[in-house]
Amino acid sequence: MFLTHLPSRTSSMPSHAMVLGAGRGKRMMPLTDRIPKPLLVISGKTLLDRAIENLLDVGITRVVVNSAHLGEKITDHVAMLKDDRIVVSAEEEALETGGGVVNALALLGPDPFYVINGDSVWVDGMKSPLLRLAESWDPERMDVLLMLVSLARIPNFQGLGDFTMDQEGRLQRRQEALIAAYAYMGLSIINPALLSGAPKGAFSLNWLYDRAIEAERLYGVLHDGLWYHISTPDDLEDARARFANGHVSAVPFF
Repeated sequence: MFLTHLPSRTSSMPSHAMVLGAGRGKRMMPLTDRIPKPLLVISGKTLLDRAIENLLDVGITRVVVNSAHLGEKITDHVAMLKDDRIVVSAEEEALETGGGVVNALALLGPDPFYVINGDSVWVDGMKSPLLRLAESWDPERMDVLLMLVSLARIPNFQGLGDFTMDQEGRLQRRQEALIAAYAYMGLSIINPALLSGAPKGAFSLNWLYDRAIEAERLYGVLHDGLWYHISTPDDLEDARARFANGHVSAVPFF
């Protein structure tokens, strides 16, 4: 039985968030030739709507969604939601994850904010991972805090992992030819001050993570629920099947 209320540590909850929705979604082609990846549907709900609802449920007062590939479809979808807490940061050309965040800073403000991948699909554990990020956020020690998931908990995941983590939660990148225990699941809190001196134009948020690693200020938190890696059409179909089956893999009949 899940509890409706859980004890919480003192936290500073971000009020603003960005959902990254501008990517081309090349590995999801041909679906993304006509549909932006965040507008793909699982269990009757778009990936974008799932992200937005999760953010609004924890009290976020402004959600910025960036758009580039098939951007008019993102803009039209947000307009249909009729919620003035949600705004679009349109990009004439895709600026990648880091450039997209920099382009939206005027909408996001100077305080730490959430950044969520538009294709990140999760199921809460004992509480929302957004709340767990906020409870773990410590601006005295951190510039970036990432939500991670153990490789053993990811259905059909074929990767080698992204980060290793020490006992204090400090992160290092996976070394070449080795396996790291944890994958980044596309949820984070970042301090925008770290974007001072960021590259112009398109660049990846990996630039930000590497800068935080150098300063020993990149940290992680482990998700205690489920996460679906939605990269290819097969991933999408598997996630749809698992949602339909109560998050267990389908068992064939013999």
